[in-house]
Amino acid sequence: MSMTETQTLDMAQLLLQAYNVGDMINSSAEVAEYIRWKNAVERDSVIQSAVAAFAKAKLMFEDCERFGHFHPDYHAALEVVNKAQEKLDAFEAVRRFKEAEARLDDLLFSVSETIAHAVSETIKVPSNNPLPTGGSCSTGGCSGGCSSCG
Repeated sequence: MSMTETQTLDMAQLLLQAYNVGDMINSSAEVAEYIRWKNAVERDSVIQSAVAAFAKAKLMFEDCERFGHFHPDYHAALEVVNKAQEKLDAFEAVRRFKEAEARLDDLLFSVSETIAHAVSETIKVPSNNPLPTGGSCSTGGCSGGCSSCG
């Protein structure tokens, strides 16, 4: 068996294992909760109206944001966006969906981090968290903005 054939076989096995991990994640409680609350949000017409109002307010704010605080409607547009966000967050289904989404994101990050660190402890693992915490921050490339790097 040549080196290329061995590499192809190894890659095929690796991809098969990746699909198995994907299937395990799709069968997890985190994904089930995420789908449950996502469907609840999508099926609720009152929530969908609030989502549309939020999207409209956000577009208006983004238009003002181009000029920053100097735009005459900046603060009013920001207040409308914040009120629309508060209205969305008042719905239990929206809150539960956001919580389920965060738990699923944590699961996916943990799996990614485990795989990356199995290869090397210095591999950076991207996260949706804008404020890094310990863990992968201290393993190289920290900009000093997290608690473990100071």
